[in-house]
Amino acid sequence: MALGWAIIGAGMHPHQKLAPAIGLTPDAELIAVLSRDQGRADAFAETHGAKAGYSNIDDLLADSRIDAVFVASPNASHLGHTVQTAKAGKHVLSEKPMATSVDDALTMVQVCQANGVKLGLGFELRFHPAHLLARDLVSKGRLGRVRLLQGHWGRGERGEPEHKPRSGLRSWWEDPEAMGGGSVIMGLGVHVFDLVRFVMDQEILEVTAMTDGQTDGQPLEHIASMSLRLDDGTIANVSCGRMLPDTLNNFTIYGTDGRFTGTATVWEARMGSVEVVSETVNQTESFEYDYLANFVAELTDFHSALKVDREPAATGLDGLRSTEINSAVIQSAKSGRVVKIGRRYP
Repeated sequence: MALGWAIIGAGMHPHQKLAPAIGLTPDAELIAVLSRDQGRADAFAETHGAKAGYSNIDDLLADSRIDAVFVASPNASHLGHTVQTAKAGKHVLSEKPMATSVDDALTMVQVCQANGVKLGLGFELRFHPAHLLARDLVSKGRLGRVRLLQGHWGRGERGEPEHKPRSGLRSWWEDPEAMGGGSVIMGLGVHVFDLVRFVMDQEILEVTAMTDGQTDGQPLEHIASMSLRLDDGTIANVSCGRMLPDTLNNFTIYGTDGRFTGTATVWEARMGSVEVVSETVNQTESFEYDYLANFVAELTDFHSALKVDREPAATGLDGLRSTEINSAVIQSAKSGRVVKIGRRYP
């Protein structure tokens, strides 16, 4: 039986990625979409072959055809939409950042646990074959002792020397409160933080950040550079930005016995190449460009988790840990100090 999906949010991300990916995922069906505007909901439903468009969340959650909900609303709305969805007995896959505060993220995990529903996070970089290879190499010690990781995700348009504010339905991206105090940190850096955790199978102990924001004159950053220290002392350098049109979105791991380099693998699409040079493994591989492959794999994994009653690849706890990192990075950028990460437990 097909898993019935609903999407909360009818913006660019659901339109370009989530709805098309659901259409390509085996045993998945897009049942409904929620938008604040009924006309947009109906238009989205018609475009993507959904059964219904809703502008009232209670009506959507009352639809018995829906088994799981992809929460892709503005960041500050994730808490409310997740709580309502969980209390309706439907599983949740939330876009990142999971929440705009650690308290909200913790509540999301607790409410889903209390209502017996799965909570997953939309960290699609975990499903790129290059990053799965990196995790395997690290776990088996093929690179020796890992000493340094470097990850970057940037984007931009040539001819735009200054940030061009988003407007209209996307104007919430310019609101510090709606964004939780961070911009590219929340939109791009969050993915690389999670990738470091995923590949190393470790937590982040402390962070230090330098940005062009987090000030009274510019509350939200456009460029950010962060250093992370993992529990075992390994250091990771992470950078992100939206004013980098010729960006190289690479992920590199340096170990005492070798190096892993993912070239252009830190991106929404499955693409790029990988090179491994070590004492025991020497290989290269290129990946054919596929815009939706990582999202299809993410959805397939979530469906599998429901079928066999296991946790999804990126869990609610991963989302909580990610939110703790985001909060610490923003605090460090504001204070200019190293910030140790406090961990909360459901």
